[in-house]
Amino acid sequence: MKLLVRNLPRDLNEAQLRELFEGCGTVQSCTLVMDEKSGRSKGFGFVNMPKPGEAKAATRQLNGKELSGLRIRVKRA
Repeated sequence: MKLLVRNLPRDLNEAQLRELFEGCGTVQSCTLVMDEKSGRSKGFGFVNMPKPGEAKAATRQLNGKELSGLRIRVKRA
């Protein structure tokens, strides 16, 4: 199941995003959307979790979680 993760800190990297979601289950892939000009994160990305139950659990656990003063939003993409 592909999840959209929004309102991420701009300094978060893909390894940190993967680590955050691996606490809830298996992560197949994760991608941050990057600004082409600056090379910095645009503050959102996608996480692909192969098991729907784990993806739903990640959504429940991580939606609204605070990271670096920002409340991230997680929903099905």
